[in-house]
Amino acid sequence: MRPTCSLYIDTGYLLASAATRVAGTSLRGSINVEYSRLIDTLVDTAEHLSGLPTLRVHWYDSADNGVPNATQQRIGELAKVKLRLGRFGVNGEQKGVDLRIGLDLVAHARNSTSDVFFLVSGDDDLTEAVEEAQVHGVQVILLAVPNADGKSHGVSRHLIRAADDLHRIDGPAIDRSVLSVDRQPAPTPSAPVTAKPGPVAPKPAARTPLDAAAASVAARATPPPAPTGVLAYSSTTGSVAHVMPEFDDAEQEQIIGDVVGRVLAAFRKSATPQETAELERARPSIPRDIDRALLLDASEAMERYTVDEPVRFRLRQRFWDEYDAG
Repeated sequence: MRPTCSLYIDTGYLLASAATRVAGTSLRGSINVEYSRLIDTLVDTAEHLSGLPTLRVHWYDSADNGVPNATQQRIGELAKVKLRLGRFGVNGEQKGVDLRIGLDLVAHARNSTSDVFFLVSGDDDLTEAVEEAQVHGVQVILLAVPNADGKSHGVSRHLIRAADDLHRIDGPAIDRSVLSVDRQPAPTPSAPVTAKPGPVAPKPAARTPLDAAAASVAARATPPPAPTGVLAYSSTTGSVAHVMPEFDDAEQEQIIGDVVGRVLAAFRKSATPQETAELERARPSIPRDIDRALLLDASEAMERYTVDEPVRFRLRQRFWDEYDAG
């Protein structure tokens, strides 16, 4: 058999990093993706770096109960693409994806499936699988998504040390495949006001949106009493609540505020009316995609592999605080 290369794509990493690059947050709903074009970009990158044809693209993602949605089905039907699905956990985290990637890396290396493996991921949990694959004589090269500053986004240092090399995917090529969503309606231009000749009988002034806004502000002139504790809810069920102490770390609070602000701004910019209504109905829970973006963005901003529970609670409560503040 002639030498080949293969790609192993952690979709969660790829889309979160691409969304952060183009929309400022890892929220998946904030981007539209032309998947065939994006996969072609990855294949072209791998073939250019290795000088070898691509044997197969392994696409790893999560699905409800492991059942592919319509988009995932279309991706699995693309030439040379093998769809590999995990599932979502209780709190919206991926389950089984890292395990599938790791097992495939080792099994394919043992069977000499390809000569060079390109791994599109930044997950520290894949470090041991990379090292085990290398034992069987294959090269494992990381492909990272560049952030707005051109640096590799969200790649574990342990994983970088274990891999044979690290390359960044061409940023402009990603930008052509991943576009920021903007569903905000364009402002309607005001009609020109023209004076009518002759006297006109006075008429009551029409009620304008500004009048309605002023009335709404007046109705809320007396703010509700501040809560003595902060309620933080599960991202999926909303059934468990905890009272969190006040935050003393001003720097951490600033990071939390920045993360929430970016995620909420991206949601408001990209959400359909139906998605906004679903968010309202789910309250006090936070939908899975939004919650995952909050945690991923906070992990990246705080340079932590995992976000501890107090920060998780504060992120979720701050989200609703900012949402209510408008």
